[in-house]
Amino acid sequence: MGGHFIMKRVSIFIDGNNFYHGLKYIYKDSKKFMDFNFEKFCNFLVEDNQIINIFYYNACLDKNENKGKYNSQQKFFEKLRKIPKFNLILCKLLKRKIKGKNEYYYVFKEDDIHMAVDMVEGACENKFEIAMLVSGDGDFVPAVKSTQKHNKYVENIYFKKALQEA
Repeated sequence: MGGHFIMKRVSIFIDGNNFYHGLKYIYKDSKKFMDFNFEKFCNFLVEDNQIINIFYYNACLDKNENKGKYNSQQKFFEKLRKIPKFNLILCKLLKRKIKGKNEYYYVFKEDDIHMAVDMVEGACENKFEIAMLVSGDGDFVPAVKSTQKHNKYVENIYFKKALQEA
């Protein structure tokens, strides 16, 4: 008298910058990040369920700042684009000057809002039963609650150790 398993439709939403820093913390080597098997990882997450789509949110690095890193990132993006049902969502990378210094830092913009909108729209349009949010960012709580209001299950996946150290 075994139970009958009903395959669920799953959408995966990956915060690319957050994920990169989590893997970098674990591997201590950004070159190993290039070898990370995203397709295998996503299949592991959904188990016996069906992947409807995978969204990966990131921004292109500044080509003029470091051409090697930029080229490496572009190769990585090309690898991701070959994964079935994979959607690379490119957001903005803004260069900001540190006050009183001739130094700069970069800020990712619009990635969180794109993720939140895609997750809530997917819930409203009944595109999935399960949303998997791969991010350690607490900013997604309103989007998660909205998605749940549409009778969708939301799983949050993050790197516990990296989150504790951040």
